[in-house]
Amino acid sequence: MPVSRSESRQHQKQQRARRMKRLFAINLVLLLIIGALAVVYVVQRQDGNEKLNNAANEQHAPADSDNAGQSEDAGNETGTEADDSTSEGHTIYEPISDDEPSTDNEAATGGTVTPDDGGQVNLSFTGDVLLAASVEKLMLKNGYDYPYAKVLNELKTPDLMAVNLETPVTLRGTPAENKQYVYKSSPDALPALKAAGIDVVNLANNHTLDQGEEGLLDTIAHLDEAGIPNMGAGRDELEAFKPVLLEAKGISVAYLGLTRVVPVGSWKATKDHAGLAETYDSTRAVAAIKQAKKQADIVVVMVHWGIEREDLPNNDQKRLAHEYIDAGADLVIGSHPHVLQGFESYKGKWIAYSLGNFIFSGMTPDKTKDTGVLQAACNEKGDCALKFNPMRAVQSQPAPLTGEEGVALLKRMSSISFHATVDEAGNIQPKE
Repeated sequence: MPVSRSESRQHQKQQRARRMKRLFAINLVLLLIIGALAVVYVVQRQDGNEKLNNAANEQHAPADSDNAGQSEDAGNETGTEADDSTSEGHTIYEPISDDEPSTDNEAATGGTVTPDDGGQVNLSFTGDVLLAASVEKLMLKNGYDYPYAKVLNELKTPDLMAVNLETPVTLRGTPAENKQYVYKSSPDALPALKAAGIDVVNLANNHTLDQGEEGLLDTIAHLDEAGIPNMGAGRDELEAFKPVLLEAKGISVAYLGLTRVVPVGSWKATKDHAGLAETYDSTRAVAAIKQAKKQADIVVVMVHWGIEREDLPNNDQKRLAHEYIDAGADLVIGSHPHVLQGFESYKGKWIAYSLGNFIFSGMTPDKTKDTGVLQAACNEKGDCALKFNPMRAVQSQPAPLTGEEGVALLKRMSSISFHATVDEAGNIQPKE
């Protein structure tokens, strides 16, 4: 029987309507399934995060709940002071690491520090680091990471690693006149320095202004851009003497940079002039140390001083080191002589008179190649256990010194130390 055109259209409309209903029902079911899956995912993720947080809290919680409360309060106080001081110079950096110290580093301390306040922080130091002259040529040939290749474990293991940066970092500047060695490093070298594990650098030395005030300000800017805290120099006296405040394992550390080697008087920072934090007279340095002690648990003074290639510190080094500790310093770390000098135990605190060259151009005599990494395991009270890891640099590339050569270097270090001994494992102990 023939179907009229109107009846055909009506039939087609009914079919389309049925199809739309089926599609709507299918889409609704799919949306309900997706929603259910999303709810399950969110619940599972929240449960997982809660478990991770609980595990982390259990891992890092101090054994003594009273001590835990004290540590938290101390951290808040330090953080408040840090925020107040950021507008006046050096940046205040957040905690470097909340990880537990590695077993290698714990073993290296010799176990002589037994903190009763819930933990310890592992600090390490080297001597002079140069990124210019023949060192730069080696890096351009072998890569910017070349100098650190054989000591990465020693540089990356500590919670905080500090070095003396013996060069301006700039592409501009006016070379210093009447100066035998004038350096200039490219900012391209800084990412590898940071990647090697360097957390903070001292600029208070006799090369930072090799390219004038312009070079100094460029150096600070490039280091800030690379995320490497720096101290010992600044746009004025206030910034030059201002500490860098860092924190690790809940312990705050203030780093101050000072120099008693200033080629010309104009290199000294003043109230209205950029330059270095100098310490020919200790008055300004002592005041800065006392102020830093109010801001941090541990105060580290990194100072450029002494006579080049001399194994023993001079009277000025000894006098200043004692004055720094009397003012509140917990560690005094020296550089400039280009050779290793001994250690001293003074009133329960430690002095390393010179850590020599670490990464530097070739020099004579051969003892300028002897170097190492000094480790200090310190508690919140500033009590530290020291260990020296002997090394030797060949072609500006330091490497661990083992066997009889390593033992011989440690014995020599012991023989030139004061009120301290260095054993064959590198542990440094007080001696009356």
